[in-house]
Amino acid sequence: MSLAEGQAVELTIEKAASGGRMIARHLGEIVLVRGAIPGERVLAWIEKAEKRMAYALTREVIAPSPDRRESAGDPLCGGALYAHIAYPRQLSLKSDVIRDAFARLGRYPIDAPVDVAASPETGYRMRARFHVHGARVGFFREGTHQLCDAGPTRQLAPESIDAVARIADVLAREAPGAAVSISITENIPGTERAAYVELAPGASLNESTLEGAAAAARLKGIAAHDMKTGRPIAAGLPMVHDRLSDITAGQVIEGTLRRSVESFFQGNRFLIAELAGAVAQAVPASGEVVDLYAGVGLFAVTLAAGGHLEVTAVEGDRASGSDLRENARPHAPGLRARVERVEEYLASRRGRAPATVVIDPPRTGLSRDAAAALIRLAPANLVYVSCDPPTLARDARRLLDAGYTLTRLRGFDLFPNTPHVEALAVFSRADPVS
Repeated sequence: MSLAEGQAVELTIEKAASGGRMIARHLGEIVLVRGAIPGERVLAWIEKAEKRMAYALTREVIAPSPDRRESAGDPLCGGALYAHIAYPRQLSLKSDVIRDAFARLGRYPIDAPVDVAASPETGYRMRARFHVHGARVGFFREGTHQLCDAGPTRQLAPESIDAVARIADVLAREAPGAAVSISITENIPGTERAAYVELAPGASLNESTLEGAAAAARLKGIAAHDMKTGRPIAAGLPMVHDRLSDITAGQVIEGTLRRSVESFFQGNRFLIAELAGAVAQAVPASGEVVDLYAGVGLFAVTLAAGGHLEVTAVEGDRASGSDLRENARPHAPGLRARVERVEEYLASRRGRAPATVVIDPPRTGLSRDAAAALIRLAPANLVYVSCDPPTLARDARRLLDAGYTLTRLRGFDLFPNTPHVEALAVFSRADPVS
């Protein structure tokens, strides 16, 4: 008999699923449960029932796990789905999620636990997008458009929360209803902040309003796109700078990396150096390196500044690409920036294969065209940074079938108290094509 919406059912939780829910079974039917921990017996309420799967919410914990803990604030407020789980168990679950993805989707069983680098749980986040309702700002509760207070999740520094609230207050007075969201970014030490305001369709702002918001929030700058004219507007300098010494944990002393508020950058201030260092260690000391989906140049600049003499960085996004070009200039001619789609670059690539390709694609992983072109290019080494274990495992299967060997796999907990986990997979080819 199938489960029905609104039904209450006792379940034993088996394991974590990618995405934050936990897997249980009821009369052979899979149930994905929020708010539980593997090993627990819970009373769950069915939120949605489909033909072969149901979604449920924990209403009562009948037999709690020793890893259950009290969590402050709303557990469904963005970034808190794992907050009820003791932190060492969170790392263990994320290791299991990576292994499960490789076993199911990559058809590549991994016997040993995958090491997941730990992060402090508070104040780790350097970038975030807040939704705006009048003068109120916050995250959305999971699966809803209900605003919730981001402060108790403790992901961001209190100064960042305060800055966003000040921006919202100015906008609510000067341009009520104009703002849809506010994105804030800050540098690693938290000494520089900038913001971007997303406006509602047809909304308009003037520079003086932005200047007032930037001053109230003590920002380096703030940017937006006027929805009436389509033109960008800004106050101050809406970007932040990180010292390469902070990004490389002192391995490189001189230089900075700039990033505009609209550009992508890894979000965890405490693990950025460890992640960049792990990528650098995975790249052989000699030979050409191509960095695909390079963003503002986190890995490419780190490699060039660390002594690699031939690095090409490719980024398709215009905002990140603009930062990439500027960040590459001090390292020319050894570092070349290409602002174009990865598929276009790979299709136009001629000559010998690079010794190493670094890939840090979006959550969707490699497109079919990009994967096929990369396999044809056949570099000796592939260093793959992924924010989604299922797509990493899928792409790993493609690479394994093409003759690559998985030589290293690590996790990085860039978002504590959430189900998200970054992974670094290193592949080598015994017979690189020359």
